[in-house]
Amino acid sequence: MNKRLTILIAVGIFLGAFLYSSLKSVEPQKIENAPNWISLEAAQKEAIENDKLIMVDVYEVGCKYCRAMEREVYPDTTVRIVIDQGYIPVKLDGNSEELIRFNGEEIAARDFAQSKGAYAFPTVLVLTADGKVVKKRTGFMNVDELRQFLYNPGS
Repeated sequence: MNKRLTILIAVGIFLGAFLYSSLKSVEPQKIENAPNWISLEAAQKEAIENDKLIMVDVYEVGCKYCRAMEREVYPDTTVRIVIDQGYIPVKLDGNSEELIRFNGEEIAARDFAQSKGAYAFPTVLVLTADGKVVKKRTGFMNVDELRQFLYNPGS
């Protein structure tokens, strides 16, 4: 019995150490040419000051299509030009309980996203400075689709 327990403990320690070292080595990648994502509160202030719309990328941590857009679509030069010229970019975890500030009030990120109709991921929202939804699209968009979506904010 003691030998069996010793083996189980040794295997548990080994697996724990392996898992810890694996997770520790996973660090977020720095994505070249990614938009300059800012907080929703800062975006609202900047949108008011510069008369721009707010583009919110509502994502989920485990969403493969969200990651694909982050790596392949947002860094595209033509997409960046459209974003930089007309939008204040915000990234928001649509499942997070983290409190964010908007219109002077605190709200969980998930509740904010759902209040704007973002229930699935990825969802891109275009908002006015006061938070009205100008347009919304859920699902993966390639470079051309996102550029077209952002190029015509009122349609």
